[in-house]
Amino acid sequence: MSYIIDRRLNAKKKSTVNRQRFLRRYKAHIKRSVEEAVNSRSITDINQGSEISIPNKDVSEPVFHHGDGGFRQRVFPGNKEFVVGDEIERPQGGGGGGAGEGSASNQGEGEDDFTFQINQEEFLDFMFEDLELPYMIKKQLRDATSFETRRAGFTNVGSPDKLNVVRSLRSAQARRIALSGKERREIRVLKKELAQLQTMLPDDEAALKISDIEAQIEALQKRIKRMPFIDEFDLKYNNLIRTPVPSSKAMMLCIMDVSGSMTQSIKDIAKRFFILLYLFLNRNYKQIELVFVRHHTHAKEVDEQEFFYSRETGGTIVSSALNLSADIIRDRYPSNDWNIYVAQASDGDNWDGDSHICRQVLQEQILPLTQYFAYIEITTGPPQNLWLEYQQIQEQFEESFAMHNITEAADIYPVFRKLFEKKE
Repeated sequence: MSYIIDRRLNAKKKSTVNRQRFLRRYKAHIKRSVEEAVNSRSITDINQGSEISIPNKDVSEPVFHHGDGGFRQRVFPGNKEFVVGDEIERPQGGGGGGAGEGSASNQGEGEDDFTFQINQEEFLDFMFEDLELPYMIKKQLRDATSFETRRAGFTNVGSPDKLNVVRSLRSAQARRIALSGKERREIRVLKKELAQLQTMLPDDEAALKISDIEAQIEALQKRIKRMPFIDEFDLKYNNLIRTPVPSSKAMMLCIMDVSGSMTQSIKDIAKRFFILLYLFLNRNYKQIELVFVRHHTHAKEVDEQEFFYSRETGGTIVSSALNLSADIIRDRYPSNDWNIYVAQASDGDNWDGDSHICRQVLQEQILPLTQYFAYIEITTGPPQNLWLEYQQIQEQFEESFAMHNITEAADIYPVFRKLFEKKE
């Protein structure tokens, strides 16, 4: 058996196969390092590659060696400075003459970590592994842009690489049987007549007739054999056609509070969460549409650039964003055609009397149309009035509504994974 390994994509002096094997082996260490990197990086560097360190004790390979004890002889090669029998002198100045910082110690041991680099593609693979948009279902086929090649029977014309050998041989055999049917029937009649003559008493006339019948049978058999084994008419080719694939059309609506109560650090945490979400969606779902909504006292649909980098601020009326979101969903994304997801980030602070309106808008206009709604509240204090209202919603929509609290940047990645982990 032969194995062919395609190394055309390998970088210089590297083996892609060995690297993939190495990454699988130390997957736990790498995922831990990726999580630490996500928590500690700035917003602009969150999707870059990373340097991974693994303790040397974890990358050691099993080896065969001599056990302790016993007698053994070792031979060291000499050079221009040492000859057989010489002993290496102890360095002068004690143990503190090294180049490293600090002083020598008579206890402790350790080894340098093994460090290697993973690129952006590998970093994102480990970051978003085992994540998905929950409850994605197939909606009706409309404006489908994806196609796949499928088998659609057989055809009499095609390229040699699509030739179906078994079907061609079967067709050839059927043709030979059909075209030689008359000769085979005549042969059966002649053989039956021949068997009757052979049971009779032999005489000159019977022998002459037997000889004549055998000649006819031989002529018919030669005629059958002269029929071509396979003809161009027999060739059958696999027929492949491009068929549209029902695509799971999905949209994600991102709602971010930019009011005055959202300090710069809270806004940075919210932006980090939405950048993670943005990277995750664009990497795993090619046919997803993103809608960005920012709000203070008034809500506004914005583009990606303004959503992440605008410095607009003001008071807080959360219902303005939810009403705008409901209008967008109703006017542009009918629930019969789209899988609809919403993610909202806020500090939970809201104008008095508005949180109750937010609960009504969610219960009556948004949640009945969405597959999943994720809410994160970024605060280090007690739960705010918006959180208390949303808790009532969570009891009613356990499957499609999720909410989590974030107090610092280190909480973002674990909460993100919890919100979008694969559901069984």
